[in-house]
Amino acid sequence: MLDLILTRTTIPEWEIIFRLLVAVLLGAMIGWDRELKNRPAGLRTHMMTALAAAGIAIMALELVTWAENNGTKADPIRAVEAVTAGVAFLAAGTIIQSRGKVIGLTTGAGMWLAGALGLAAGYGFHFIAIVMGIIAVVILSGLQRLSDKLNPTVNEEAADDASKDASKTASPDNLLTRKSKPSLKNSIP
Repeated sequence: MLDLILTRTTIPEWEIIFRLLVAVLLGAMIGWDRELKNRPAGLRTHMMTALAAAGIAIMALELVTWAENNGTKADPIRAVEAVTAGVAFLAAGTIIQSRGKVIGLTTGAGMWLAGALGLAAGYGFHFIAIVMGIIAVVILSGLQRLSDKLNPTVNEEAADDASKDASKTASPDNLLTRKSKPSLKNSIP
């Protein structure tokens, strides 16, 4: 039974696992920066985005081989289009506009990049995926200091707005872990 499951792909199983792991690790590199900055789409979101994109890329390659073996044609570019559309939907959800300010653009761009990293890893373009991931980490962490120096008030206001929005979120987890602050009124005799 196991032999039947594992022999259906033309790409060796070890290479499929490697491609998926490369995508997840590169997605984690991008997500880690977002997680440290307490952004809505963090480590797990970027890892899952990259993994999904890689899986779709691998399936598209397998589909092309299957179609050729059965005398038909398949277009792997459609998988790229599908991933791009899906990631764009997720990324758009992270972009918030309030009080004339737009925040979340970098997170959205990071999710788009995680999708691209996943596609590259899934298609087997490991060098491209790794170089994109390294450049992204340099941009996200290295250029943050430069951005803070060039425009400190914009970055501080965006961080304040993001933390205010995050503190207003009433998820079951937040309700269980949020502690009420002691009131000064009650402590004065």
